Amino acid sequence: MARLAAEAMTAFRALVFNILYLLWTAAMHIVCLPLLLAPSRAIHAAAKMWIGGALWLLKVCVGLSAREVGRKNLPHEPVLFAVKHQSAWETLFLSWRLNHPAFVLKKELLLIPVFGWFLARTGMIAIDRSGKASALKKMVADAKAVFAQGRPVIIFPEGTRVTPGHRKPYQPGVAALYAQLGVPVVPVALNSGLFWGRKAVLKKPGTITIEYLPPIAPGLDRKAFMRELESRIETASNRLAEER
Repeated sequence: MARLAAEAMTAFRALVFNILYLLWTAAMHIVCLPLLLAPSRAIHAAAKMWIGGALWLLKVCVGLSAREVGRKNLPHEPVLFAVKHQSAWETLFLSWRLNHPAFVLKKELLLIPVFGWFLARTGMIAIDRSGKASALKKMVADAKAVFAQGRPVIIFPEGTRVTPGHRKPYQPGVAALYAQLGVPVVPVALNSGLFWGRKAVLKKPGTITIEYLPPIAPGLDRKAFMRELESRIETASNRLAEER
C-alpha cells in the first residue's frame, strides 16, 4: 500500500511539472518572439532564463536535481563535448551550464514552429542525416564557424537517446569533427535516463549525475579515437547507473 501511494505521488508530481513546464515554455516563447530579430547572444540569454525556470520546476515539483562530477575537466577554451544521450534533460542542462554551446542536431528540429526558429537563430549545427559525405562536410564547416565565435560544440555520438545500460553504434560525425577541428574532445557520461526516460511522461525524484571525463587530445587515428571515446563514455555511464 505504501509503495502504491508513493508511486501515485510520483506520478502526480510529474503531472504537475509537465503542466507547469508546458505553460512556462509557451509563455516564454510568446514573450520572446521579438528576440528573433535580436543577436543570437540575446536569444541564448533568454533561453537560459527559460531553462533555469524549467530546472527549478523540476526540482520543486518532481524532486529531481543534479550533481556535477569532474568539473576540473571543463576547459576555458572552446572544445568539442561528446555526450551520452539518454534524456531531454542533458540538452536543457548543458545549454544552461555551458557558454552558448552549439548542438549538432537533426535539421528536422528547425521545422518546429517557433521553437525551431529560435534554434536556427542561435546558430545550432543542423545536419541532414541522409546526406552522408556532403552532410559531414557541412557539419565540419559549421562547427569551425562556431569555434571562431569562441563557442563550444556538443554532439551526441550515438545520434539518438539510448536507454541506460544499452548502447548504439557511435556515428562517424564525431570522428569527422575530431579529425578536422584539431581540438580536445571532452567525453561526458551521465545517468539521466534513470529519472527522465526517453519520451517518458513520468519523471522520478532523485539526483542525476553528469560526469565530465578527462579530455581526449587531438592526434589519434580514427579507430583509436572512436575506441577510446566509446570506452570512456560507456564505462562511466554504466558505473553511474549502477551507483544509483
